[in-house]
Amino acid sequence: MARSILEHGPSTASQLAERLDLTPAAVRRHLAVLEESGDLRSEEERIYGSRGRGRPAKVFLLTDAGRAHFPSTYDTLAIQALRQLKAVGGEPAIEQFAEERIADVVGAYRAAVVAAEDAGAEVDPPEALAVALNAAGYVATTQPSRTGEQLCQHHCPVAHVAIEFPELCAAETKVFSRLLGVHVQRLATIADGNGVCTTHIPDAVTTATRPRTGAVASHSRAPLTVVTAPAARTTPDATHQEG
Repeated sequence: MARSILEHGPSTASQLAERLDLTPAAVRRHLAVLEESGDLRSEEERIYGSRGRGRPAKVFLLTDAGRAHFPSTYDTLAIQALRQLKAVGGEPAIEQFAEERIADVVGAYRAAVVAAEDAGAEVDPPEALAVALNAAGYVATTQPSRTGEQLCQHHCPVAHVAIEFPELCAAETKVFSRLLGVHVQRLATIADGNGVCTTHIPDAVTTATRPRTGAVASHSRAPLTVVTAPAARTTPDATHQEG
């Protein structure tokens, strides 16, 4: 049914019933399910010219979520563009692009730190980084390890591209080290076939904020809004301990 709408554009229930040789009742049941899942939305049919009696029929359209179920060539296009960039500018051009791509993460992290400083509070740097990554769609969490913390990214928006261009992963690791002020170690990536991108952050990380002059030494942690993410998995490919 979704494919029929994709191929023919906004459609009424009666049009779908005719095209798919289904009863109107069956079509309405399927449409209700697709609307509830967020794959479709409905609106009144636009009538040009004179209109008969009664309310206009509803037409059903695919949402972005509904279109996402169909094949796309975004990854292929990105890979082709990066190949061309590499051919023109060489490896340095790819590395520069990779760092600039995660500028939003850097900005979000620094905003969290500034907000904590303005509140006269401390913020846990790995947690602030997880918040910044969540804002960029990585679904990140942190968890303790024997000698520090592990940053777990349960989703990677560029995983398929990173298979051919690991510079994207390397740039992330470099930026993490720069933001946290300590050398971090990438233990696993989704691009390499692991279930989760895992980065070890050693205990050497200090608090991201310092008390202002004259501020009380005891501070509460700054409130951070963390996007709900799946609980960290314990399978070998999802959680890696530093060896």
